[in-house]
Amino acid sequence: MSVSALVMEFGGDEDQAIAGLLHDALEDCGLEHEKVISANWGERVAQIVRDCTDGVPDSEGKKLEWHTRKQRYLEHLGQVSSDSLLVSACDKLHNARTIVADLCSGHDVFARFKAGRSGTVWYYKSLLETFAERFPGTSPILSELARSIGAMEQLATAPV
Repeated sequence: MSVSALVMEFGGDEDQAIAGLLHDALEDCGLEHEKVISANWGERVAQIVRDCTDGVPDSEGKKLEWHTRKQRYLEHLGQVSSDSLLVSACDKLHNARTIVADLCSGHDVFARFKAGRSGTVWYYKSLLETFAERFPGTSPILSELARSIGAMEQLATAPV
C-alpha cells in the first residue's frame, strides 16, 4: 500500500497506483499471475507490473544470481515507459526509507540481504543514477530518493 500511496503522491494515475499495489506479484508469486492482473486491471497495469519485476523464479523456484539480476534490472529501467519508471522509483523509495528506519532502530538490516552492506548500497546508488538519467530535471521523486539513499549510505558506513 505504501508504494501505491507514493505513486499517487508523486503524480501517478489510477493504473499506476494499482500497479504499485501489485508491483511484486510476479516476482513473488510467479508469472502465471500476469494473466489475472491483465484480465482484472488491464494490459497497462500488467505491463507496469512486468516492468517492475526484476526476475521470477524458474521451475525449481530459483532466481538468477543477485548481482546479475540487479544489473539486468538497472539496464531494463533504461527502456521502460515513464509510467513504469515512476512505479519502480516509488518502490525503491519505499524500500530505501524502510532500510533507513530499520538502521535507525538499531537493526542489522544488511544481514537480511544477499548482497550485504556494500552490495545493497551499490544497488541503491546505481538505481538513483539510472532514475536520474530518465526523470526530467529536478523531479521531486529523485530528491526524496537521493535523500533516503544518502541516509542509508551514511548509516551503513557508521561505526556499529
